[in-house]
Amino acid sequence: MATQTAALDTRARELSEDALYRKVNWRIVPLFILCFLFAYLDRVNISFAKLEMQSDLGFSDTVYGLGASLFFVGYFLFEVPSNMLLHKIGARVWIARIMITWGLTSACMMLVQGEFWFYTLRFLIGVMEAGFVPGVLYFFTQWYPAGRRARVNSYFKSSICLCGVVGGPLAGLILGTLDGAHGLAGWKWLFLLEALPSIVLGFVVLWFVSDRIEQAKWLSPHEKQLMLERMAAEPTSTASHSLVGLWKHPTTYVMSTIYLCLVMALTGLLFWMPQLIRSAGVADTLHIGLLTTLPYIGAAAFNLLMGISSDRRGERRWHMASCALLCAIGYLVCAAFAGQLLPLMLGLSLIMAGLIAWMPIFWTIPPRFLSGMAAAAGIALINSLGQLGGVIAPYMIGRIKDLTGAATPALYVLSIISLLAAALILWAIPRRYYTPQGATD
Repeated sequence: MATQTAALDTRARELSEDALYRKVNWRIVPLFILCFLFAYLDRVNISFAKLEMQSDLGFSDTVYGLGASLFFVGYFLFEVPSNMLLHKIGARVWIARIMITWGLTSACMMLVQGEFWFYTLRFLIGVMEAGFVPGVLYFFTQWYPAGRRARVNSYFKSSICLCGVVGGPLAGLILGTLDGAHGLAGWKWLFLLEALPSIVLGFVVLWFVSDRIEQAKWLSPHEKQLMLERMAAEPTSTASHSLVGLWKHPTTYVMSTIYLCLVMALTGLLFWMPQLIRSAGVADTLHIGLLTTLPYIGAAAFNLLMGISSDRRGERRWHMASCALLCAIGYLVCAAFAGQLLPLMLGLSLIMAGLIAWMPIFWTIPPRFLSGMAAAAGIALINSLGQLGGVIAPYMIGRIKDLTGAATPALYVLSIISLLAAALILWAIPRRYYTPQGATD
């Protein structure tokens, strides 16, 4: 009888916790998804602005590609310092600062008249945005126990598909309807209107968010106590690899190389998709924006299916490799059928599906060979080195396009890079790291 009563009490506590965390989710998660939506739009709206600003300012494809790449240089250089300041100042204030300053800097893009300020502002947007995503993920660690954190992280990161669905039509609508309004070109309106929400949301974060559970006025004392007890019950882990050992671990660099390859594949797609669609005969900017949503819709569904399949089967290696192979095939289709809309859209959909589904699976691997502080540092190192792919790919495509007059050779290069990632996934990562038993080395 006592056992049955204890079981009922445990179940009642679990139900109470679930209800409480649903309340917390609705308070926190939608706001940060909205913040990430506009972070992403401010990052990639240059790909739509290029449809008009390139001819207005006389930029070559190389200039555009270099400007797109410089965002990632600033992002790479300042991500670690930004995170250090976040820990010192507090997530609420620092995330709000990030959003307000990146919004202001992005709005200044409407004033660009030459290469110097184009390069400077793209670099500064990267500097200002550095630390946003890690900062939000750190904030979640202050509010959610580990057993609930993965799901919240997935909600936050899956908003990239929402960004793709919303961003294209919104950019096309602004470019198509506001071009010439009050004497401003459509691309200037695009930078201004997509930057303003980031500034507003920065102040919302400052007012709406609490750094820690104890500071939340919208939680009752009982709710705070329940959450704090749950957080206190978290097991304390110790690192199985030292920070010095991290730099000597070869798998860290294999993972960084894989991530570099796939970030190249992703940024190559993000910054050049509107131009590829235009080259297939679609002239209207709104139609281009609508067509860019299709790959994201398919990617969202494929991501869900791959995640379920990988978890149910307990298999990572072939799931991740198949995503990279799908990306390679997609780039091959785009290159082989350049200028043909239907095959191009099929290829773009294959690329996006492979890339979006690959991301969640990829990040399950580092904790298999690193733990504790080494895992935190290792994930940051892999992410930072991989972001250099965002420096390489946009500039490479622009340079190749200027030299050859077409983007097709660059698409073949990105297909080969995706194949390299697949090969490294299959043969360079020890198999023990693909299974739960491979948590230690």
